[in-house]
Amino acid sequence: MIFKKLLHTNKPLAMVLIKAQKEVFSSVLGNHITKHKGDGYDFAELRPYETGDDIKHIDWIISSKLDKPHVKVFFQQKELNVTIVPILTGSLHFGTKRLKQEVLTEITALIAFSSVKQGDPYSAYIANENFSLVSQKNKQLFGVRHLVQTVLEYDTIGKDVDYKKLVNNLYTMIKQKSMIFLIGDFFNTKHLNLKALSLKHEIVIIIVRERFEENPPKLNNLMITDPINKKTADIRPSNQALDNYRKKLQEEEKEFFQKLKKSDIRFTKIYNDESPANKIFNLMSRR
Repeated sequence: MIFKKLLHTNKPLAMVLIKAQKEVFSSVLGNHITKHKGDGYDFAELRPYETGDDIKHIDWIISSKLDKPHVKVFFQQKELNVTIVPILTGSLHFGTKRLKQEVLTEITALIAFSSVKQGDPYSAYIANENFSLVSQKNKQLFGVRHLVQTVLEYDTIGKDVDYKKLVNNLYTMIKQKSMIFLIGDFFNTKHLNLKALSLKHEIVIIIVRERFEENPPKLNNLMITDPINKKTADIRPSNQALDNYRKKLQEEEKEFFQKLKKSDIRFTKIYNDESPANKIFNLMSRR
């Protein structure tokens, strides 16, 4: 097996691939469910007939009972285009137990393997200041290794993200209707507006966080280096400063979640001390 050979050359990569493939192919994970409605076999709703509706979808029994024609609407079960977008910035190079970048890599592997299992073509881009194609559209198992290795070994130090530019790139470069998985730690999301993009595609947000950065304890003197701007400083934050930091972070997150809900965008948060598989599979099956 190719993954066993990897253990001798790149153990971290092999462990991510083996774990993710086992999680996906031993699960009873169903198909990715898209919220876009159309022809298919998964019933969505019953509604009154409108001009232009296909008469073959009329439910004659219900129509006769209600004395008005009604049609059945179904969730699409056609081949789904999956786009995986890891947002690789310097802030991912952090973790008290495990780097956030490692967790993000495992999530990427889970989504890619799930797409292969279900016969859905996937492509992948890396996003930060730049927006670059990593994996062209394919359904092949061997392509997952290249994607996962690229994400795992990517040098995030000094990288930041321009959310406006990211959304514009997604809107212009992804032509076919797709399910787009955006994976990152999503700080400073004030200028992240996904409303227009969500009308064209189905967006899924996966937030990767470290509990320490959300709720830091009282700290002594520390020398820290910002992994984005690479600046170093000696700090000793007061209790008031820590309280203000927590409050600001909570307010930003609340505002972000509200925007996602208004745009009908599915999302979940995964901490780097968690195993992400269950949350990912639940997110995929949620409507």
